[in-house]
Amino acid sequence: MPSPYIIAGFGYYVPERVVTNAEMETLVETSDEWITTRTGIKERRFAAPGQATSDLALEAAKAALADAGINAGELTHIVLATLTPDCYCPNAAVIVSEKLGVSEKVCLDVNAACSGFLYALEVTRGLLALHPDAVVLTVAVEVLTSRTNFDDRTTCVLFGDGAGAVVMRNQKNIAAKASIRDIALSSNGALWNLLTVKGGGSAFPLRRGEQAGDEFFIQMAGREVYKHAVRYMETICRDLLAKNNLTPDDINLFIPHQANLRIIEGLGKRLEISMDKVFVNVQKYGNTSAASIPIALTEAYQSGAIRPGHRVLLTSFGGGFTWGAVLLEF
Repeated sequence: MPSPYIIAGFGYYVPERVVTNAEMETLVETSDEWITTRTGIKERRFAAPGQATSDLALEAAKAALADAGINAGELTHIVLATLTPDCYCPNAAVIVSEKLGVSEKVCLDVNAACSGFLYALEVTRGLLALHPDAVVLTVAVEVLTSRTNFDDRTTCVLFGDGAGAVVMRNQKNIAAKASIRDIALSSNGALWNLLTVKGGGSAFPLRRGEQAGDEFFIQMAGREVYKHAVRYMETICRDLLAKNNLTPDDINLFIPHQANLRIIEGLGKRLEISMDKVFVNVQKYGNTSAASIPIALTEAYQSGAIRPGHRVLLTSFGGGFTWGAVLLEF
């Protein structure tokens, strides 16, 4: 029996400014060879001055709405995944609704770092179960450059800005582009301090007149993150497939979080999925955190890498630690 939770439209947006590894060499002590060898990243996109998270989300939302053939007024909910909202209050989803020109919608933010889109899909699935007539805009968006320390050569080369979105609803005589077959999520708070953006939170306040310290920016224990990321994503992917009586051989396309080519290749090897079935765009955008999966998913769909009848496996891992996997059917 097909899942009733369908994706009716896809969209993404990345800022216009392309920042190559050669340009990164002018910002920090690094080299194209060092970045490429260790990450697979060749370039990334930076938001323009004054371009906020909600601005990127708006463009991705417009694209997804157009692809779904609906207008913003038909939405009932907006679920937005980000760790870089415009501000602490109000939430970014409310600001996006205002920019879309709609009001009196249910708007909420979800923060699960790089796993944010997968967590937002689960929230959306719950909303659709409770409200069968709901039409939900699910967006994942980051302006990570607002929290990137450009004096830290180990992290600043990794990140970029972008947004991805889907329109989701229940299947009622609607042409579905994809359906959600299953979702699995998990977390481990004992490892929270290995990947953080602490500064400005209530435990690490920035007081009036003080200068922001390193804790205001992304801090990451890279080797430890790599080790846990590959292990946790492999386990949750295998568990999700087994629950659905599938194996990695049954997957037509694998879309992992686009954080680092080494992680992507290591995960594919452990799952025994050949790289010709793995979608990779980290070389173009770097790590866009929560936006990584929906950007890659939309690109894969628009490029023809995904075709009707395909099973697509998504997986991600982020600060928290949080991780998850989603099984889609097209």
